[in-house]
Amino acid sequence: MNDQHNPPFTDQQLSLSRQTGATPKEATVLVVEDNVSNFVLIARMLGYMGIHCEWKTSGYEVVEYADTIPQLDLILLDIRLPYEDGFSALRKLRSSERLKNTRVVAVTAEASPEHMKRAQEAGFDGFLGKPLDPDRFPSQIRRILSGDPVWELS
Repeated sequence: MNDQHNPPFTDQQLSLSRQTGATPKEATVLVVEDNVSNFVLIARMLGYMGIHCEWKTSGYEVVEYADTIPQLDLILLDIRLPYEDGFSALRKLRSSERLKNTRVVAVTAEASPEHMKRAQEAGFDGFLGKPLDPDRFPSQIRRILSGDPVWELS
């Protein structure tokens, strides 16, 4: 974990732009997921791709935590979270000067056309429905990291 006593990173130290595509071996992904089994699956799939990942179990204080990560290329954000849902967490991320351009993709079991539309309207950069498909997940993540929008129900 990061030392809470160090000052936040400067803008030059943070890599947070949606315009700059990262390759998997260089990428860092923050997974905001309260279900341990889901996180372990995502972390293993990302790890297999050579992607470093961090973990937060709720949307509460996600901005403060994300600010401690020196390079952050993508946030995979569950919608149904304790304390603060993914929509509220996204609003906070978008209001943060450092994090406003970070790609944020909704990852949710509430995978329906209505929920996907709501995620688009809220400002998410993509949508992945659960259960995640281990055969398709690496391709989806590569596309997202290269700047392509991915909006898929399953």
